[in-house]
Amino acid sequence: MKFRVAVWLFALVAAGNSIWSHPASAAEPPTKDEAVRALHKAVEFFRTEVSSSGGYLWRYSDDLARREGENQASKTMAWVQPPGTPTVGGAYLFAYEAIGERYYLEAARETAQALVLGQLKSGGWDYLIEFDPKARAKYAYRVGGGSGKAKNVTTLDDNTTQAALRFLMHVDKALEFKDEQIHESVEFALSSLLQAQYPNGAWPQRFEEPPDASQFPVVKANYPESWPREYPKQDYRSYYTFNDNSIADMISTMFEAGRIYGESKYGDAAKKAGDFILLAQMPEPQPAWAQQYNAKMQPAWARRFEPASVTGGESQGILRILMSIYRETGEKKYLAPIPSAVKYLRSSQLPDGQLARFYELKTNRPLYFTKEYVLTYDDGDLPTHYAFKIGSKLDSLEAEYERLLKTDPAKLKPRESKPKYNMSRSMAEQARAVIDSLDERGAWVEPGTLRAYGSDDPTKRIIDTQTFAKNVEALSRYIAASGSR
Repeated sequence: MKFRVAVWLFALVAAGNSIWSHPASAAEPPTKDEAVRALHKAVEFFRTEVSSSGGYLWRYSDDLARREGENQASKTMAWVQPPGTPTVGGAYLFAYEAIGERYYLEAARETAQALVLGQLKSGGWDYLIEFDPKARAKYAYRVGGGSGKAKNVTTLDDNTTQAALRFLMHVDKALEFKDEQIHESVEFALSSLLQAQYPNGAWPQRFEEPPDASQFPVVKANYPESWPREYPKQDYRSYYTFNDNSIADMISTMFEAGRIYGESKYGDAAKKAGDFILLAQMPEPQPAWAQQYNAKMQPAWARRFEPASVTGGESQGILRILMSIYRETGEKKYLAPIPSAVKYLRSSQLPDGQLARFYELKTNRPLYFTKEYVLTYDDGDLPTHYAFKIGSKLDSLEAEYERLLKTDPAKLKPRESKPKYNMSRSMAEQARAVIDSLDERGAWVEPGTLRAYGSDDPTKRIIDTQTFAKNVEALSRYIAASGSR
């Protein structure tokens, strides 16, 4: 009987009533109106107090006096690299799509317009955007930027350009493709990225202009006769790059563009990148993948702690990419490399079951670095900023592969559907906690420091864009699940 009463009381609250048999407490689910007010207050604070010309950084001191992206930032800067501007804009768009309130679409449009101001003439985005007119002259922005030697490097590293573009595409769609500036920005970015794709289907880590196809022959991955054991300090930006999910993010972006705009050329570009993955699988005795390849299709150095090698880390991610391409296309050639790669990776596991990030070419000995960045076979003096050992996900990868083989490909292709949000106890508890932690300004403040300022940073409490986005989405789901009450 007590369970029935509890369910009945919760149902009353979910329906918009506030009838309780005991005094109000922090554990009570919030009303829909309470959640609506909190959401609007938080977004209003971010738009009016935190934003720089519609753009956002990563973290701020609680008084907004100091701010950072990956590095220290001024009040005229926004960060494109997630969790910056696209992350916050994505939260606004999520709120609009969940509850249908036009205010949040306008917030998303405002953020999209900030990204438009940060788009480079090369087609994509740098890690950050400068809005100060004098500082903008240092960058080759399409709108109000400099010329000549102004920086014009599009980066695909760390999901920077890809995240910006995916957000812009979804805003474009939500606006029914009627905002000419946003729509044109998307078209220019997509066109530039298609032109930047190499003949073999790969993309570089960064680019300023389309590649000279004659300098990048289509060949299979192969082992170099020798490779340097000391960091060669070479420019690796043009290399075919899997590191930091650069190509994976490009593939998902192109498939998404195909769904939104209905043009086959984007899906074709994604499949071409999948064909590159097939070419990039190393031959025996190490049938997996490198982090990056030079124009000869040989594993090559990137940063001083990323040697020419076969990788246990990125290779697992590549197996997931291949399966995602198969779900989109139904073409089994994208599954073909998986069995030999899994077998090789299993045989390469360390005694504790992990995988080394790097394996020496041909010998397959795990490679590490000392804290002084000397290449070694010994894991006793590792730098702490980078994962030189990776958890094995081979069991789940192999299970997913087996599931795909048994499933009709027609049932695997992603389909768009509006999500449904059903009220639950955990959803209500989360909404309650989110509302209660909002300060009087409309800010979510938490303990923390600004890492870019180092040990002298006086900051003890911060405003974090990831927390903001997470909480906006939590309130939006709760409001949507509360229905018309």
